[in-house]
Amino acid sequence: MKPIAKNGILLVIVAVLAFAPLIMTRNAKFAGSDDQAEQAISSLNANYKPWFKPLWTPPSGEVESFLFALQAALGSGFVFYYIGYSKGKHNASKRDQT
Repeated sequence: MKPIAKNGILLVIVAVLAFAPLIMTRNAKFAGSDDQAEQAISSLNANYKPWFKPLWTPPSGEVESFLFALQAALGSGFVFYYIGYSKGKHNASKRDQT
């Protein structure tokens, strides 16, 4: 099988995996775990008061989602940079020993 055809098949599989959940759950409500926890606590104890208040509340849910995605992207960037750096350093030390 040619590499171009192989890459095309992989691209189609990735696209199906990426978009199938969106198509299958068109009318689903994607509530966060914070909202679900708040509802569970309210149902167990109506007089519950939080321990602290947030320093800053984002103006909308979209901004909150963006900040969460940005935090995840930066965190994974640092982790995978370190993994790549360590792998490169290890390969360089192996190359220098031979």
